Amino acid sequence: MDLSTNYLGLKLRTPLVPSAGPLCEELDNIKKMEDAGASAVVLHSLFEEQLSLEAYELDRSLTQGTESFAEAQTYFPEMQSFRLGPEDYLEHISKAKESVGIPIIASLNGVSDGGWIDYSKKIQEAGADALELNIYYIPTDMEMTGEQVEDKYISILKAVKEVVNIPVAVKLSPFFSNIANMAGKLDRAGANALVLFNRFYQPEINLEELEVEHNVLLSTPQARRLPMRWIAILYGKVEADLAATSGIHTGKDALKMLMVGSKVTMLCSVLLKQGIDKMKEIETEIVEWLEEHEYESVEQLQGSLSQKKCPEPSAYERAQYMKILKTFHIA
Repeated sequence: MDLSTNYLGLKLRTPLVPSAGPLCEELDNIKKMEDAGASAVVLHSLFEEQLSLEAYELDRSLTQGTESFAEAQTYFPEMQSFRLGPEDYLEHISKAKESVGIPIIASLNGVSDGGWIDYSKKIQEAGADALELNIYYIPTDMEMTGEQVEDKYISILKAVKEVVNIPVAVKLSPFFSNIANMAGKLDRAGANALVLFNRFYQPEINLEELEVEHNVLLSTPQARRLPMRWIAILYGKVEADLAATSGIHTGKDALKMLMVGSKVTMLCSVLLKQGIDKMKEIETEIVEWLEEHEYESVEQLQGSLSQKKCPEPSAYERAQYMKILKTFHIA
């Protein structure tokens, strides 16, 4: 069975790629991922804040004035919560490249047009095969327009593309008024791939402590449906590769993402919950399904149920919403 796929100009053995997350901070885990069948690895993100100031200055600026209102201390991470600093991150890339034979995709997380963008060139020099831009931006200025928000993404992408030659992916948020239009803009601005979707941090309230809580909410298989729908709609309309992330926990989840047009299916929560070796089980499930349904390759499957090729294109649009509501019966 030919499971190979092409993503970011890289020939990958399978579509299974661990996404940016804490597991990728350890070199031993990256080796285990390769042994478990990962075809590439996206390293955990290096944050703009780690690059904007020296460690001492950042720590001082984040804690300054916190005595004025106690809850302010919980809004920002302390320096020790950042596992790897800028120089350590570059060394991590180099060591990963030396230790494994699969492509290493670095990840940058930022929101401004600042100097962190220039760091992408150092990431390229460290040996990264590609770069994923995780633009984590939550606009709260009531005077800021949707067009201004979109322009921020485009300007960051263009600035990075000017200083690197390696392929660049953009990890998108689903919170645009027109995702299709935004995808088109990023495609024309030079994005080599679009990763759908970024799962933004959502705060929680602790009713006993009367404070905001910060914790990671891992994805469930149900989270797969949102990126699956938009990959299906975008397939064939943009030149950029499409990558699926969030809610992929089984081989069947991965197969569905491939059917709508994704080049790779990214795994994170399932590996955190069930261990890195879960990837072997997912690959086996993919192979067994393909053999049972007489497919010869993953490429033969890709995009077969996208909106472009679906016998019922309206299945991804509003018409089905009305049909579902009319036919649903309460037990």
